Amino acid sequence: MSARASGDVGSFGRTVVYLVRHGQTPLNESGVLRGLADPPLDETGRRQAARLGAALGPRGLAAVFCSPLVRARQTAQPVAERAGLEVAVDQCLLDRDYGPWTGISRESVTDRWGSVDRAPGVEPRQAVRDRAVYGLTGIARRHLGATVVVVSHDAVNREVLAAFDAGLGDPDAIPQDNGCYNTLEWRGGRWAVLGVNELPAP
Repeated sequence: MSARASGDVGSFGRTVVYLVRHGQTPLNESGVLRGLADPPLDETGRRQAARLGAALGPRGLAAVFCSPLVRARQTAQPVAERAGLEVAVDQCLLDRDYGPWTGISRESVTDRWGSVDRAPGVEPRQAVRDRAVYGLTGIARRHLGATVVVVSHDAVNREVLAAFDAGLGDPDAIPQDNGCYNTLEWRGGRWAVLGVNELPAP
C-alpha cells in the first residue's frame, strides 16, 4: 500500500485518523511482554487518557474506536465522552499476541530465542500489520470526509506507521509513548502519515 496521499481526492474524500497509544499501565514499566494481558490503566495512565480527551474530543469526531483490551477502552472513554459518542470496539486493533511468553520479560525471551519474533507461539509481525491495516482502512472508508480516533497498542501502531510510511524505517525504532497520538490521512484510496508520537498538553 502506498504511503503517500494522492492529490486527487476524487470520490474518496478525506478521512483524518488520530491513532492513539493507550495510557500507562503497571506492566508498561516492568519490561514484560504485555500482549493480551489485560491490566487497567494506572494513575498516570488515567491522567494521560484525560489529556487525550481534552485534546482530541473537541475536534468534531465522527467516531471513536478501540482495541477490546481494558487499557485501550479506558483510554478511549474520555475522548468519546468529550465528543458525545460511544466507544466502538474493533478486534483488528488488538495488541500483538505473544502466546506463552505473555507476562515474561522481553529480555529473557530475546536471550533464549535471539528475538521475540523467533519465539514459538508469537503472532507474526506481518499478521499484526495486515489485520491492523485492514481494520483502519475499513474505518476510514466508513467515515469518508470525517475525523475519527482509534486507540490501539504500541506494537500495532508501529507496524501501521511503517506500512503507511516506509521512510519511518524499522517499526521498533518508531517512538510511541503511552498516551501519544499519530495523525493519519486517508485520501484518494491512499494513506499518509502527517504526525508521529504527538503528546497532548499537560
